[in-house]
Amino acid sequence: MRILIVEDDREAALYLVKALKEAGHVVDHAADGEEGFNLASSGSYDVLVVDRMLPRRDGLSLIASLRAEGNHTPVLILSALGQVDDRVTGLRAGGDDYLPKPYAFSELLARVEALGRRPPQAEVETSYTVDDLTLDRLSHTVTRAGREIPLQPREFKLLEYLMQNAGQVVTRTMLLENVWEYHFDPQTNVIDVHISRLRSKIDKGFDKPLLHTIRGAGYSIRVGSR
Repeated sequence: MRILIVEDDREAALYLVKALKEAGHVVDHAADGEEGFNLASSGSYDVLVVDRMLPRRDGLSLIASLRAEGNHTPVLILSALGQVDDRVTGLRAGGDDYLPKPYAFSELLARVEALGRRPPQAEVETSYTVDDLTLDRLSHTVTRAGREIPLQPREFKLLEYLMQNAGQVVTRTMLLENVWEYHFDPQTNVIDVHISRLRSKIDKGFDKPLLHTIRGAGYSIRVGSR
């Protein structure tokens, strides 16, 4: 594996680099958070080992910035801050594992190798577009022809699922399981009500309808009725 160590303590960094190389890995070292971010942004590493308290850019900021730009390289955070709240903060910032200092190298090696065995994380779609209708998952907004359309949370989730499956027929069962998380039919008209509300918001006043009812089958978001 190719590993990047981001650690400002020179003695600790040299020890880690030497030990990981002896274990058969290719290792680079960055002495501060800014250098670490620049190297990690290349996307050529299998695992990052990042100290939490770093000069120029702290470890949590480094990780959060990598995640924001779509870099999902697994990260093991090292820190003298080892309380539960500290570990939770580190994991929520985007870390994949957290190892308090002092630590045993055998444990660090096992954790690094475990992270390296994880399958690459698939890139997650952040927006969907069908014709002039766009749903943005990050800003939680929906626009059509440049006009913002306010939706209730359930309506947004319904539209998101339909747009994830744009051009395909989505059945009532699929909607119940994926939007309402019902694994049975509760014999309710909840889908009909929400589809009607959603249609009035995204189609009313526009030249062509995008939300179609497919008789006897379900619903579909697409251009044209067929």
